[in-house]
Amino acid sequence: MSDRKQFRAIKGTRDILPPDSALWNWFEHTAREVFESYNFGEIRLPIFEETTLFARSIGEETDVVAKEMYTFQDRGTIQVGYPQTVEEVISSDEAVRAAWELKRLPQTPENELRVNLMHHACRSIAEEGAPALLRFVAELHALDLGDSITLRPEATASVCRAYIEHNMQALPANQKLYYIGPMFRRERPQKGRYRQFYQIGAEVLGQSDAPAIDAEVLEMLLVFFNRVGLTRTTLYVNSIGDKNCRPQYVELLREELRKVKDKLKEDSQRRIETNPLRVLDSKIPDEQPIIEKLPRISDHLCDDCRAHFAKLKEELNLRGIEYRENWRLVRGLDYYTRTTFEVTAEGLGSQNAVCGGGRYDGLVELLGGPPTKGIGFAIGTDRSILSIEEGGNAPRIGGLAAYIAWMGQASYPTAVNIAGKLRAAGLSVELPPEEMKFKKSLGLADKLGARYALIIGEDEVASRTFTLKRLADGDQKKLAEGELLEYLESERRR
Repeated sequence: MSDRKQFRAIKGTRDILPPDSALWNWFEHTAREVFESYNFGEIRLPIFEETTLFARSIGEETDVVAKEMYTFQDRGTIQVGYPQTVEEVISSDEAVRAAWELKRLPQTPENELRVNLMHHACRSIAEEGAPALLRFVAELHALDLGDSITLRPEATASVCRAYIEHNMQALPANQKLYYIGPMFRRERPQKGRYRQFYQIGAEVLGQSDAPAIDAEVLEMLLVFFNRVGLTRTTLYVNSIGDKNCRPQYVELLREELRKVKDKLKEDSQRRIETNPLRVLDSKIPDEQPIIEKLPRISDHLCDDCRAHFAKLKEELNLRGIEYRENWRLVRGLDYYTRTTFEVTAEGLGSQNAVCGGGRYDGLVELLGGPPTKGIGFAIGTDRSILSIEEGGNAPRIGGLAAYIAWMGQASYPTAVNIAGKLRAAGLSVELPPEEMKFKKSLGLADKLGARYALIIGEDEVASRTFTLKRLADGDQKKLAEGELLEYLESERRR
């Protein structure tokens, strides 16, 4: 019997179909234009990386690493030989080698089963000797013991990995890079938030941490948002200090949170010990009055961080950029330092952030590279486009310019020829593969949303003129080939 199951997209994912995909292409193309005008170049990154890259950069205690990453074992088998004789078994180090292979594995439920297998095998070998060892080696050959790999939950760590791997610090000046693509996190799907989601991001890596770099990155971001019609936005900025002042603030915050621990929910209680800054991110209504009374990082910055933040605000004022300070803006990832920022948009409910970012001096060094300064951001494409649409600012993009209604086999070669010329001029053209009755052909052109029907029959072929009908109002005119191309190109530019 055939399986009649209807397949559907997995929960938290979805298909982006025309005409929506045209809007997405426009959004991404506009980002490329704006970013490249600031001398950023595109970097294309792998969709998956070694799990330890994200665990080290994001932080093993963060929710992203602990709860949300899509992690799996790459396919591969342990390479151990088979002892052939009892003497080989007695002198064999196969079990020892196998134990070391198992010990290298990340701690996952699957690997726990493998370790249990090792313990069971060791007991059997002690009791039975050679036969048990032979069975154990055979079982090891059947195990899948590949590397631990994770679908990228964000791209900054991947950009830093590429910066190190390709020795980009040897290139002149700061490296200004942007990326476009999907990310993956297993979190509860909600409005504008998916498990496969899309981001557009930019990073600046180099030897300078001048506040002017931070300000220009923010300027570029807001220029892009203005260009795409995302105008109902608010920029929030903060400084979370550096290694010289943040640790002392974190300890002070932890001590104050311990005093009110019983008034906090379970997640916030856990974060007191693992990452107390994350408590400031809480959106739980009952916790807000408690958080408002906590010590503020702005009162505990060292002199250098205070000067850096003051200079950043000067640079923003110089560029005419409006912003608000938000002392609770700490960002969710461990690698941020000093400047943090977020952009929110109207129409998205409580989860209204469309972009977040900040400075991460020290991340490249943490991942094994040279001392490097860095700053960047990631735009949520899904949520940004949703906000543009709900604000009524989505542009009319592309669409079918002309439907060629040809009649009679004698007119078909001419239809093919003119379709090729119109497409070469950048126009979208639909050429029916088979002859249709005139009324049906015009009806299909209207259903497809064509702006014009280009009518080609025997009379048009003979006179070398074309009848162009505007479907919106029925206006009709006869044009020579050169006039036709010029007219449709001028219409496209309107």
